[in-house]
Amino acid sequence: MPALTDYKGSTYLYKDVARKIEKIHIMFEAAGLKKGDKVALCGRNSANWAVSFISVITYGAVVVPILHDFKPDNIHHIINHSEAKILFAGDNVWENLNESKIEDVVSAINLVDFELLFSRNEAISNSRLRLNELFGKKYPNRFTPADVEYHQDSPDELALINYTSGSTGFSKGVMLPYRSIWSNIKFCIENLKFLKAGDKFISMLPMAHMYGLAVEVLHPIAKGGHIHFLTRTPSPKIIMDAFAEIKPKLIVAVPLIIEKIIKTKVFPLLDKPLIKVMLHVPFVDQQLLNKVKGKLHETFGGNLQEMIIGGAALNKDVEQFLRRIDFPYTVGYGMTECGPLISYSSWQDAKYTSCGKVVERMEARVDSNDPENVVGEVHVRGANVMLGYFKNEEATKSVLKDGWLNTGDMGIIDKDGFLFLRGRSKNMILGPSGQNIYPEEIEDQLNNMPYVAESLIVEQEGKIVALIYPDFENAEKQGITSDMIEQKMQENVNSLNPQLPSYSQISKIKIHYEEFEKTPKRSIKRYLYQ
Repeated sequence: MPALTDYKGSTYLYKDVARKIEKIHIMFEAAGLKKGDKVALCGRNSANWAVSFISVITYGAVVVPILHDFKPDNIHHIINHSEAKILFAGDNVWENLNESKIEDVVSAINLVDFELLFSRNEAISNSRLRLNELFGKKYPNRFTPADVEYHQDSPDELALINYTSGSTGFSKGVMLPYRSIWSNIKFCIENLKFLKAGDKFISMLPMAHMYGLAVEVLHPIAKGGHIHFLTRTPSPKIIMDAFAEIKPKLIVAVPLIIEKIIKTKVFPLLDKPLIKVMLHVPFVDQQLLNKVKGKLHETFGGNLQEMIIGGAALNKDVEQFLRRIDFPYTVGYGMTECGPLISYSSWQDAKYTSCGKVVERMEARVDSNDPENVVGEVHVRGANVMLGYFKNEEATKSVLKDGWLNTGDMGIIDKDGFLFLRGRSKNMILGPSGQNIYPEEIEDQLNNMPYVAESLIVEQEGKIVALIYPDFENAEKQGITSDMIEQKMQENVNSLNPQLPSYSQISKIKIHYEEFEKTPKRSIKRYLYQ
């Protein structure tokens, strides 16, 4: 059966993947790689990335996935900090690295063709030159399922170190044990029952990020699915073409993708005067919304059974609209430290603005005197939780307390067990009389105002300030010049402020002429703007 395809490129069958893994294991043996040694992996999504990842964990080594968007200095630091002995790197990554800055790396292997990029070890260089011959000697008759022998892991054994792309400062190495990966995959297999062996999947989230890796890659492989990798950073056009061609049943997305489609393609249509009137006419409104739903369904390939949105909060207006048309979306919640799943509910069961119920083998509590009504920090524990941060005991102790992981996220859990997030505790602003101000809640409303692309609410000198990146393109189409933008933004704030409590009203605006800098999962790097 087909296993891995590079979109518009070649396909590996499951037997091809097994043969490649075995050849990589021969190279590892030649390099003297031991169980528990670290292997770094840095490149764009591809079939070879997946093959490399599986090769490392089936050998019993520890895999260190690194986001290819990181700057070269960060990549050097992570390779050295993780004590990686071997590096798999994409062309575009390797050309910016300096081998003299990664002295402990024995060999670097090209993710494009598994050729050696450089080597400090003659045995691995020799084995690479003679790889087919060595494989033939090891399996003189043929390579069969009976020849496959992989590392037998134990639940608390370290499987991977994932350096977070966190928007709160320099990344930390999250140590995930096998039980976390097993528990996440088991949850997907048991709760996404509409997916079967042979079904097609699209991998568009970064594979070095746990959300994409667990749900879009490891889970489909465990099910016998066929994964299509969007090997370039996917533009909206590539994504739409891929949906139309592959027709996936499941789409795993961050809010930005779905919000962009709905805000640019659907909302302007619904804003037309005649349509606005028709949306208030019984029966006609439902027919109209059914038509919109059909069009949206086609946009995603026409075969969609569920879209899981995660990584950040979904815009409330967008969510309200998706609910109104009964679109099969759901919002999940997780973090790298849980590999990543914390909560999820299927789209049929999900509650509006909630991020589902706590997943199996996990439990959650809210640190407040009334967890159903009073916001508190969310704490979790269970099979998915990390071992700690690699070589960073202080950071580990600050979040792992009495077996509970303190997530840093604020929320409530209702009587039915649904989790509702209110923001990050680190982002929370303390009002003049000790009131809790959650910037995300103000940003959510501001982002729905005319000509606002994105915004950040920060505190400066005791005042609430809105940093706004306007939607210049849309404004220009409506005849609004750059000189008029600031006035428009001020009008937005003037109409928003009366809807906010006096202590959280916006005192000042600052226009940003460039998009805010983002992490790979497309959340704004807040710490750069505080």
